[in-house]
Amino acid sequence: MNESIGSPLQIAGILIGVILTAAWLIWVERRMIGIWQDRLGPNRVGPLGLGQVIADMIKIFFKDDWIPPFADKAVFVIAPVIIMVTMLTAFVVVPFAPGIGIIDFNFGLLYFLALSSLAVYSAVLAGYASNNKYALLGALRAAAQTVSYEVFMGLSLMGVVMLSGSFNLREIVEAQRDGWFCISQFFGLLVFLIAAVAESHRSPLDLPEAEQELIAGFHTEYSGMKFGMFFVGEYLGVTLSSAMIVTLFFGGWLGPVLPPLVWFCLKTTIGILFFVLLRAALPRPRYDQLMMFGWKVMLPIALVNLVATGGVALWLES
Repeated sequence: MNESIGSPLQIAGILIGVILTAAWLIWVERRMIGIWQDRLGPNRVGPLGLGQVIADMIKIFFKDDWIPPFADKAVFVIAPVIIMVTMLTAFVVVPFAPGIGIIDFNFGLLYFLALSSLAVYSAVLAGYASNNKYALLGALRAAAQTVSYEVFMGLSLMGVVMLSGSFNLREIVEAQRDGWFCISQFFGLLVFLIAAVAESHRSPLDLPEAEQELIAGFHTEYSGMKFGMFFVGEYLGVTLSSAMIVTLFFGGWLGPVLPPLVWFCLKTTIGILFFVLLRAALPRPRYDQLMMFGWKVMLPIALVNLVATGGVALWLES
């Protein structure tokens, strides 16, 4: 098994960079949605409203971290930790640039899929432990939505594996030197993108947290740092999904003139802004529409893409 581990300095730099990016996205999302919806975003606290992030963090740190007396306290406390740990741990296989990363696994893609699947336990346990009917409904929605869209996400990536001949993320990037997979695997990219939005519970597919229906969904009873962990965990999920989309379909660090790390960060930033734009532009569907769209549209597209890619690969080899 090919395995290389980054230096302690790299590991610390990546960890700090990822967490700071997630915190920075609080400001980015508010600012960009304000621009796209023709209104003012954060603009009072510090230059361009940048101090708003610091104000929000101070509020979260000092807000009363209350645990409802009717909750299952042990599970209630551990639930928000799960999403933080799984999202941060998933970043260990992301290839930021040649020689920059934490661990290089031959099964890095499978590792990513496994960690993204584990994140659903956070929502399910939070809803169960809250002993609140709205939180429980949100947890059930999260479980069904995540498990369903994991199927389509996995199938959408099999075409990439066929074309690159590897589950190693660095080898997948190198296989795109002759052409990014976003062209040959356009339908795979489309399915993966929608599945990533659904798994990260981002608007417009934030049905487990639908405020108009479920108050705040599975984290209704949370406050203080525990709510902050859910909040930051969601932004970590957006960053991770954007990084994986860049790695799998847009050539990772590949690009002319600029250093590889700069290319990777630029592409990932564009991916993050796309996630934000979706929230600003699209309405939320009904839950039955979301599930029907997954099984009646996403699954057939993923299967056709898989069969077509396999057929073309066999034809080229013959």
